[in-house]
Amino acid sequence: QAFLQITSRNDMLLSEMGEVQGIPVTKPTSTIWDQVWNFKARPDDLLVATYAKAGLCQNLESRSVLIKSYSAGLKLAEAMPSPRTMKTHLPVQLVPPSFWEQNCKIIYVARNAKDNLVSYYHFHRMNKVLPDPGTIEEFMEQFMNGEVLWGSWYDHVKGWWKAKDKHRILYLFYEDMKENPKREIQKIMKFLEKDLDDEVLNKIIYNTSFEIMKDNPMANYTKDFVGVMDHSVSPFMRKGTEVYYCSTQNAHFGNFLFGPRRFQGSNNSSNCQRAQTISG
Repeated sequence: QAFLQITSRNDMLLSEMGEVQGIPVTKPTSTIWDQVWNFKARPDDLLVATYAKAGLCQNLESRSVLIKSYSAGLKLAEAMPSPRTMKTHLPVQLVPPSFWEQNCKIIYVARNAKDNLVSYYHFHRMNKVLPDPGTIEEFMEQFMNGEVLWGSWYDHVKGWWKAKDKHRILYLFYEDMKENPKREIQKIMKFLEKDLDDEVLNKIIYNTSFEIMKDNPMANYTKDFVGVMDHSVSPFMRKGTEVYYCSTQNAHFGNFLFGPRRFQGSNNSSNCQRAQTISG
């Protein structure tokens, strides 16, 4: 088994942005978009999707005991033997249609918008080749307007939420992973139809705790992208926090989150409360 990226790992090294169907994407992604769109998924492929800086690294690491992990580009992904696991930040409407045609299993991880924004802001600050985020107020406007890589947080999480009722999508919440990792990992294993003994489960829980992962070079990128990521500005692994906002920012952000575009889940969903409050 392998852990692959649909697009090049070098995407995170390039500040120039492209656009696909109105969504800001990395320039390499837009350049090879025809190849991405025509990617041939297989029935046993697993796709893991999130908005940027939504805890993808930590949640994927929870499967590292079961899946050999490394990054590769599109061509290598096509050549890899099955079963393949791939990750993406693409919004649901940009996912290659073959994933739907092949009825692939997909895991989506959503994160509270305020925490997501803070993590994304500091990632821009420490990554020297990403656009300068400016002040937190300036970045907040870009974030709310969908003028950052991968577009609008709101449209991203809501689009995937709606898709889960039509496709084989396990929709998880980052906050739930932190609150009860055992329960959430068991959900993943049930979704993947895999058994996990207690010893392996406990090992995964330990190795994917924030305290352990922030010191793990494989997760914190301290040994990768030297000269690109300035960890003295902000570590790659950091906790987003809502207390970062002043009262004015909270009010402004609240208008965005709880206005007419408010993201709400189905009343029949066990995740309804989390879905309704994911944005604050």
